[in-house]
Amino acid sequence: MSEQDDVLRGATGRIVLADNLAVLASLPDESIDLIYVDPPFNTGKRQTLRRLRTIRDEGAGDRTGFGGRRYRSIQLGAHSYLDVHDDYLDFLEPRLVEMRRVLRPTGSFYLHLDPREVHYAKVLCDAIFGRECFVNEVIWAYDYGARTRRRWPAKHDDILVYAKDPNRYWFDDEAVERIPYMAPGLVGPEKAARGKLPTDTWWQTIVPPGGKERTGYPTQKPVAVLRRIVSASCPPGGLVADFFAGSGTAGAAALELGRRFLLVDSNPEAVEVMARRLAAGGGGVVVEAVAGFSAAAPADRADVADLVETPGATPPLEP
Repeated sequence: MSEQDDVLRGATGRIVLADNLAVLASLPDESIDLIYVDPPFNTGKRQTLRRLRTIRDEGAGDRTGFGGRRYRSIQLGAHSYLDVHDDYLDFLEPRLVEMRRVLRPTGSFYLHLDPREVHYAKVLCDAIFGRECFVNEVIWAYDYGARTRRRWPAKHDDILVYAKDPNRYWFDDEAVERIPYMAPGLVGPEKAARGKLPTDTWWQTIVPPGGKERTGYPTQKPVAVLRRIVSASCPPGGLVADFFAGSGTAGAAALELGRRFLLVDSNPEAVEVMARRLAAGGGGVVVEAVAGFSAAAPADRADVADLVETPGATPPLEP
């Protein structure tokens, strides 16, 4: 049995409800091709996404729509988590050390943060991976949400990219979906038709609140961002891991592109969202809860419920 099969136990994908540090400690050395993590940004706030439905109500409507018509909002539900750690770098460091250990020699590591923490995390990653292993700082820029008039509105995230070995990491620029030239007339019709390779600044809207992609999980990232990362930095058939998996976007991109995935989160709501989202991608997705964690199988979808292995009583991961 290969190291990848050891990690996935023969499945296409594995979703685990657990402390990611415990899962990382159980994984074999050099067993994962690509790690993408989007840890809590340490904002000190509770992150909440409320799901709303609006109905026409000319008398008691709380918002105005097209043509001056009045609508009333009904809250359907909410997902939330507390985004605060007393010492953020102490929280990240042992996890980053383990992530480097489990990366293959040709592997890459993507750390998704915001401007509040990324500069401190860069120094920490330099110490763990080595400054020579730093490959890129990718800027994901978007233009949506509240705006302040006291400073430049913050509308970007930072993604640090490191290689396990700076001389042999996998990067397939031909597999990346190209983007239009801003001035196609300057490059000629052949180049304009092909498009250009994205730079280290990615313009991509957030997941629209009412969009088909929306799962209802706060801070969900667009699959287009993860599709680009997986296409470039994971070989076909390789293994993608996200140890702060949230809504499971890394797994969705991996499944779409023919890669396998390992998703870990300590939030039962996240595991339920991921199970619902990825069950539609076909068989071979295993959902489990490590000892000490409890996950109830979603009751309204038998195909999802069948994926859960002994909810709340799955034994610890084997080394």
